[in-house]
Amino acid sequence: MPSTDRAPAALSTCDLFVGGKWIPAEGGRYVETAEALTGQPIARVAAASVADARAAATAAAAALEEWSALPPAHRRAVLERAAALLGERADELSTVMGREMGATRPWCLFNVKVAKGMLAEAAAQAYSAVGEVIPSDVPGLTALGVRQPAGVVVGIAPWNAPLILGVRAIAMPLVYGNTVVLKSSEQTPCTQAAIIEVLHEAGVPAGVVNLISNAPEDAAAIVEALIAHRAVTRVNFTGSTRVGRVIAELAGRHLTRAVLELGGKAPLVVLADADLDAAAAAAGFGAFMNQGEICMSTERVIVDQSVAAELSAQLAARASALVVGPPDDPSSQIGPLVHTAARDHVMALIEDACARGAEILAGGSADGLYVQPTVLRGVTAEMRIYHEESFGPVVSVIEVESTDKAVEVANDTEYGLSAAVFGRDGGTALEVARRIRSGICHINGATVHDEPQMPFGGVGASGWGRFGSRAALEEFTELRWVTIQAGERHYPI
Repeated sequence: MPSTDRAPAALSTCDLFVGGKWIPAEGGRYVETAEALTGQPIARVAAASVADARAAATAAAAALEEWSALPPAHRRAVLERAAALLGERADELSTVMGREMGATRPWCLFNVKVAKGMLAEAAAQAYSAVGEVIPSDVPGLTALGVRQPAGVVVGIAPWNAPLILGVRAIAMPLVYGNTVVLKSSEQTPCTQAAIIEVLHEAGVPAGVVNLISNAPEDAAAIVEALIAHRAVTRVNFTGSTRVGRVIAELAGRHLTRAVLELGGKAPLVVLADADLDAAAAAAGFGAFMNQGEICMSTERVIVDQSVAAELSAQLAARASALVVGPPDDPSSQIGPLVHTAARDHVMALIEDACARGAEILAGGSADGLYVQPTVLRGVTAEMRIYHEESFGPVVSVIEVESTDKAVEVANDTEYGLSAAVFGRDGGTALEVARRIRSGICHINGATVHDEPQMPFGGVGASGWGRFGSRAALEEFTELRWVTIQAGERHYPI
């Protein structure tokens, strides 16, 4: 493995951002973050208290009237400027992100690109919060369905795509006239603080965007304080299903509407007539991009038994050819997992599968935080990896005897985020796609695919609600019924 030795970088300070100012946490409390791979310190990060979280939500509430009253053109211009600033800082942001989560340079730069696109797409939707005239049976009555900002939105973003998912948590709420509090990930606080810095420099008024970071042990209390705040009307969370269930329960207790994008166990179905070269390429990309630390990652390749041997061989060859190395090495395609717990989880799944009869076609070993891209064949329902999300560079090949069986296996999971179907007969592939329970399905494309203008979200244990452009209108605005009576109206009493 290439050397990871390098000179220590300067330790930076990452404060809270509340009411338009960078401030320390209550009591001056900080936690220190470090690179998982080298142990080198990264930053002193403000560890917010419950009072700090409440102050951020209060600041957002105070700024709501001014921000929501601004012309759409003003909000559009601010977000367009933020998109430009994000692009200008691509190198700086990629460096910070790479240190915080151990990501390879291409993944970091891809995050900048997509996050920039999300800000630009949000800007483009500045005029989309339109209502409608609804016909009324009452003479002289004009009835309107009016879209208005929901209020204060709390966004809780994860570490695995910190720029993409940090921006996604707040961009569309902002353009619709809401104000926001972003609770950053404990793993990538500096990366997500940079989003707030960009928006502030782009001209967002004081209090419209706020940032809360916290010590890991305080996360539950901070999240509950934010959701419980009387001004908070929406919470959106991207992360694990386990934590998502907790947030959903909290939101339900306070009657706060939630949008949740959670875990996945994405199937890629390969029909007997599929282009195997294309299917293997998509499966390799979908399974191993960013070490498999993506909610849409291809976890299961469900393949017709007539082509299983050939597809498995191609997929194993692709996995074996990937370059595993330090995230700051330009030649690296697969970097380290985010921490030892993630590595241990992946290796436990591989070991369990092998003990129960699975065959390792590629990979299967770990060196420190590096896990070799792994292809398992002969995976069955008795194995943990059949059901559990790995969130690592491992993919299971499951052979089936028919299209109906392929659909049955694809749906044999609590998750339902992304899926893919490969087949040359478009009609058959489309019918299979319709039968798969997932929020997203790509025909002859990888399970890992995201564009700012698309509706994004899942079903089942993958969450509910949709992010992305116009789909976000339903999530982050209130639809009000407003009437205007012209002329005299007759009442029965």
